[in-house]
Amino acid sequence: MTVPTSRFDARWLEHQQFPPVQYVVPELIPEGLTLLVAAPKIGKSWMVLGLSIAVSLGDNAFGSIPIGRPRPVLYLALEDGQRRLQQRMRSLAPDFWSPLLQFQVDLEQDVVTTIGNYFQSNQDAVVVLDTLGKVLPSTGSTQTQYAADYQFMGSLKKACDAVPGSSLIVVHHTRKAGGEDFLDAVSGTQGIAGAADTICVLRRDRKDQGATLQVTSRDAREGEYGMTLANNGAWSIIGRSLKDAAAFAQLSRTTGGLSDRMAEVIELAYSHPGGIRAADVAAELSIDEKMAGTYLGRAFDQGRLNKPTRGLYTPVGSVESVGDCCSFR
Repeated sequence: MTVPTSRFDARWLEHQQFPPVQYVVPELIPEGLTLLVAAPKIGKSWMVLGLSIAVSLGDNAFGSIPIGRPRPVLYLALEDGQRRLQQRMRSLAPDFWSPLLQFQVDLEQDVVTTIGNYFQSNQDAVVVLDTLGKVLPSTGSTQTQYAADYQFMGSLKKACDAVPGSSLIVVHHTRKAGGEDFLDAVSGTQGIAGAADTICVLRRDRKDQGATLQVTSRDAREGEYGMTLANNGAWSIIGRSLKDAAAFAQLSRTTGGLSDRMAEVIELAYSHPGGIRAADVAAELSIDEKMAGTYLGRAFDQGRLNKPTRGLYTPVGSVESVGDCCSFR
């Protein structure tokens, strides 16, 4: 497939055959430039290291998402040294160390050249850049910061796109104060986020091992997923699939800030995607049926449950797998 010029007509485009999009993590992280954003010291480096190990081994990502086949990985650990990397590897993968996983803690060339050369030498490869702040250039005298950021991120994306199937995951920090849109959490100008194909924002309270991963992408489904951080530094999705993890994240939003009893009623409703009635809630939770109806009615009034028919309450949205994930209860 060749394009004679940068301009082409719709008839030419109609007859082209493009290879399918490849995924580092199916349905979650596609090929291209991915930006993983999180606050400092909440485990994002542990997350990308664990992902690098899984990809190099062809193992499950995040505990239960099959990757399928091993792929070469270059981890640019620009904030870490060999000792720390060894300690973390021993914690995450004490028994299996793949030669397909390579590390680099110092750059001998500029980062764009380093990444581009690796992709040219390794088909279907993954590069992790940890972190963007270590290589992000300052603005030139004739550029705005937005223009400088967009140009640099564009050069990273170009190096990745030059070899179809390649994936570049760039670790970055969140800004101190984000807006209503989770993309506002990306630190720096909009030029950083604008060049990325996929943006993942990881949020975790430092006192809690639970977290949410919010994802928006040109090629993957937009969503929010429940995650958990184990004591050894390993990240996993909550449940057995991304559907389970999405259901958990939705449930967490729905029950946030509620009393224990109200949260319990809503959790029960979410475990019955086909719908639940006051009598069912009363029997399950050993409470008065009238009181159960009051809780359900309040949840509906607050937009936390739907009521498709009189007396029947269902989860907000369509989540088929909630009932399958017993860890919600």
